[in-house]
Amino acid sequence: MSKRVEFLCSGFGGQGVVRVGQIIGDAAVQAGLHATMLISHGTETRGGYVRSQVIISEEPIASPVVETPTCFVALSQAAWDRFCGLCRSSSFVLYNPDKVTIADNLDVKKVAIQAEQEAANRFGEPLYANTLWIGVFSGLSGTWIREEHFEKAIRYRISRNIEENIAAFYHGRALFNKLPDFRLT
Repeated sequence: MSKRVEFLCSGFGGQGVVRVGQIIGDAAVQAGLHATMLISHGTETRGGYVRSQVIISEEPIASPVVETPTCFVALSQAAWDRFCGLCRSSSFVLYNPDKVTIADNLDVKKVAIQAEQEAANRFGEPLYANTLWIGVFSGLSGTWIREEHFEKAIRYRISRNIEENIAAFYHGRALFNKLPDFRLT
């Protein structure tokens, strides 16, 4: 059986939801895997609903739609409320507990990190939270997609503050390494 990861990121416009999906998909392709991406958003430029879905597989992918996320990065309460029904006990949910409330009795693998606060404290801006989340996801992916694949994808997709974004990625990876022994595959 081949490995398959269904990645979902959702939040509001301006949080980097689409960029997160692009970087993760690019990193998967750099690793020699198949990847598809599907985005959807409201009509607003900033502040409206945004969703990025990425499927990663060793085999060709028939549909880009996430049905049961292996990993869901919920960047807002509205995003969590909208998509929590897709999650199963095997799903990893990455979220900021200051922004998203998940019931204690919900059977998912919760990874709670105050990403915006971490980014602001470490880099002076909360906007690096999205690449910090990519670092956490890279830890979950284990050796399937290596750090250098993510770094190359970040350098390809981000045109400003590249070194700060790379540092945020590695900070997210370091935060992941402090967590219990989680792995996607």
